[in-house]
Amino acid sequence: MKEDGTRMPAEDPAIPAVRRPGRDAPPRLVDYTAERSAFHVEAPERFNPVLDIVETWAREEPDAAAVLSLDGSGQVVSRQSVDELAAASRMAARALLAAGVEKGDRVFVMLPRIPQWYAAMLGAMRIGAIPMPGPNLLTAKDIGDRLRRGTARAAITDTAGARKVDDAGVPLAARWCVGDAPDGWIDFAAACAEAGDGETPTDPTHRDDPLLLYFTSGTVSAPKMVEHRQDYALGHVGTARFWQDLRPGDLHWTVTDTGWAKAAWGGLFGQMHERACIVQVALGRPDADTIFGILASHGITSFCAPPTLYRLLVQGDFGRHDLSALRHCTSAGEPLNPEVIRAWKEGTGELTIYDGYGQTETTCLVANYRSVPVRPGSMGKPVPGWDVDVVDDDGRLVEAGEVGNVVVVHDGNRQVGLFSGYVGDEEATAAVFRGPHYVTGDKAAKDEDGYFWFEGRNDDVITSSAYRIGPFEVESALVAHPAVVEAAVIGRSDPERTEIVVGVCVLAADQTPGPELAKELQEFVKRQTAPYKYPREVHFVEELPKTVSGKIRRVELRGWLIDGRLPAPGGVS
Repeated sequence: MKEDGTRMPAEDPAIPAVRRPGRDAPPRLVDYTAERSAFHVEAPERFNPVLDIVETWAREEPDAAAVLSLDGSGQVVSRQSVDELAAASRMAARALLAAGVEKGDRVFVMLPRIPQWYAAMLGAMRIGAIPMPGPNLLTAKDIGDRLRRGTARAAITDTAGARKVDDAGVPLAARWCVGDAPDGWIDFAAACAEAGDGETPTDPTHRDDPLLLYFTSGTVSAPKMVEHRQDYALGHVGTARFWQDLRPGDLHWTVTDTGWAKAAWGGLFGQMHERACIVQVALGRPDADTIFGILASHGITSFCAPPTLYRLLVQGDFGRHDLSALRHCTSAGEPLNPEVIRAWKEGTGELTIYDGYGQTETTCLVANYRSVPVRPGSMGKPVPGWDVDVVDDDGRLVEAGEVGNVVVVHDGNRQVGLFSGYVGDEEATAAVFRGPHYVTGDKAAKDEDGYFWFEGRNDDVITSSAYRIGPFEVESALVAHPAVVEAAVIGRSDPERTEIVVGVCVLAADQTPGPELAKELQEFVKRQTAPYKYPREVHFVEELPKTVSGKIRRVELRGWLIDGRLPAPGGVS
């Protein structure tokens, strides 16, 4: 075992084998209607997820596999049993306490997908300190903004991150580095080893105490600070159990940066509560062959990736790898285009991608499930434990099929999994908590059978000749064409129509942009959807602007359009 509580593969005795669920395993969610009525999560008044989930699991099944860490090629970096994971959290907690970090202090954590991320996150949470996870692509300017606005007391990062933190120039009480520590930084492994394993506070937190602080991905505005309570950890039971369909023995891999809220969706307490092993991979620039190889060689049973990655994967060669262990696939971040779902099912032989919807401010709210027929293009139905609906601007329910505001309905008490508010921004908090509703800022329609259909963010919906056009439907039509790998749709101001629809496309490697292809895409979209929705301008780019979490930044594309930074359109009509 290494000093920081992780175990190298060469030293790793065989962890007792658990039979991995196969494709014939029955779904966790058997009867959707019954589960919607019966499922309820409530944390005890005194609650801490590290003590109540991780330590409980460690007492009952100490040798169970908890975290499998892989490098970018899929080679094993470490395997941690739950007992070792708990020990690593104790050592990190004691190191933080020794440096003066206390309950309520905020700790900036920016680490790649390595075992020490878990030690840092769980160690801070264990004592009631509040981790502020940061994506690894943050610049020094981004980091400085987060440290200042988040009033961080300490930071835990790697060597590259330490340089950026230093460049940010924000005073901190303590700084830990994983790897070669620059001047002024403490070696994280050495600090954990010096602190040693032992006791930590036994009753550190109330269920309403802050657990962690995320920054929104900022698709339409500057990132806001989203604070979650301790019971947020239990909110992800629905995410893991119903949407991800997890159970003991599963190996679950969510492709995500550790700084996104998606890391909590797919790599923290939901999976631990369901006692599935979490897989994290230090991927570089992903490619289909590497990802298929990792899925096959490690027998991954549950896989979650953003639509961006699935769009890449369906261009790959499924036949080169044995994916028979893979039994459940999910996606979130943006709606998944029906064409990608079809291509994935065809490539894997039978596997459906189950789309899920939620936000940094919530756990998974709406999803598709194995036991509920999937309607391609639909967000699915509300996750048990959540009451989600569609209302007009005055808070009244809209008719079936009518587009409105997606809201979480609550009784005045913030339910488990819903954030407690935007830190330092009472105006923004009041704008989204309106009476009995948390207003997500997303537009959708709900059909007569209760399926939700995503329309777009409020700021993304296009008004053209009195029609309201959601970008997702047009984007789905564009990517259904074999020439298009990715597409984004925005509006351009127009004196006659208010706005016109503009399509921005990334083409497959063998395609050549030009007016003929643009015209072909316009005609294709007319046939795929209502003719008035087709893009009257088509631009071709090599890459779409995205947030660090992989969401298309349509607001940035609109800026490119206004400033003339988009390539000249390949087709105009």
